[in-house]
Amino acid sequence: MDRTIYRVSEFTREARDLLETHFGTVWLTGEISNLATPASGHIYFSLKDENAQIRCAMFRSRRSPYRSRLKNGTEVLLSGTVSIYEARGDFQLIVDYLEPAGEGELRRRFELLKEQLQAEGLFDPNKRRLLPDLAARVAVITSSGGAALQDILATLERRFPLTDVLLFPVTVQGDRAAPQIAHALQTVSKKQCDVVILARGGGSLEDLWAFNEEGVVRAVRNCQVPVVTGVGHETDFTLADFAADFRCATPTAAAESVSPDAGALLRLIDGCAERLETTLAYQLRTSAQRLDGAAVRLRHPSERMLLQVEKLERLVERLRLGWRFRFQKQREQTARNAQQLQLTSPLVRLINFSTRIKTCRTLLTERLNRRLTQRVQELTGLESQLKALSPLATLGRGFAIVQLEEEGKIVHSASTLQPGDSIVARFARGRAHAKVKTVESTED
Repeated sequence: MDRTIYRVSEFTREARDLLETHFGTVWLTGEISNLATPASGHIYFSLKDENAQIRCAMFRSRRSPYRSRLKNGTEVLLSGTVSIYEARGDFQLIVDYLEPAGEGELRRRFELLKEQLQAEGLFDPNKRRLLPDLAARVAVITSSGGAALQDILATLERRFPLTDVLLFPVTVQGDRAAPQIAHALQTVSKKQCDVVILARGGGSLEDLWAFNEEGVVRAVRNCQVPVVTGVGHETDFTLADFAADFRCATPTAAAESVSPDAGALLRLIDGCAERLETTLAYQLRTSAQRLDGAAVRLRHPSERMLLQVEKLERLVERLRLGWRFRFQKQREQTARNAQQLQLTSPLVRLINFSTRIKTCRTLLTERLNRRLTQRVQELTGLESQLKALSPLATLGRGFAIVQLEEEGKIVHSASTLQPGDSIVARFARGRAHAKVKTVESTED
């Protein structure tokens, strides 16, 4: 019989591969036992029910908000992959996700109610009211014995000791918590409060569930004064947070949001006082300067009368000088006008015109004579040039112009003639008609 022999490591490896391939990701619920949290950050525990148990490992790379809250006996819901730890051959579950048993149902109810209330407009950010700049009376709705109340009171005392705190003690966890919180919010609306702080410490989704109840959410929205929530830690969100006018991560932050910083207020007051003092000093200086100016301008009536008399005398003197200057200008203008009239007399103008005419006649005669002499000289020169260039001058030296008698073309070369052609020879005086007997051509 054929036998397949495995080494132990080979067998455990194949068994591991088979398990991981066959099951994939599985979901299990059970109770934690044998919990171990070494310094490596990994978590090791057993998941058991009344009949069986399985070893589990959750490595530190797998983040979960519930890692720090795990303890023996806790019922959990988890998912992971089935595997075998080869070194010991242990059958185990590698955990990918973990939450307390029953929290998944709470999360589902949370999302359904959130969608419903959001559709109704309870979470509309446009409906949120602004917080008062200075809240004289603050209502606090929380547990009277919780750390949240102490944090709020300490913060208000530190930041603004004059704040009047009105406590509405309620249960913040359990079946009675939601009705008490809703009733407290309704009661606050009848009190003369400036703002409400709704707060509690951190916890699981189940611990904070009272703040997810529909009655509490509607009471937050319907409260007559602005509501500030400080429920849980920074990562905790409740439906009351969405309905509130302002959400803070912690109760301490909620107290800080509704209270001014006394130190900052004192610095602001000191700054305002300093600016007021500076403004008043400036106003006093300005008023004093204006008063001094008014005192300088304020004079006795007799002094003002003397000033007016002096001013009148100066005006009279200016008037006298002005008339004198004007009379002198009139005299000068009259003299200029008389001289101008004399120059524009008709007799004087006739004499001037006669002189100008004689002068122009003389100039015209001289210019005409010069022009005629110039033109005669130009014509004589042109005549000489014309005579020099005229063909008649060439003919006068014994030359003749020969033309074909019928065509009238000028004969430039004997080679163009044929024996028997009729030609005309033009001389300086007269013409001669002839016939060509022979032609002798010479080439250059």
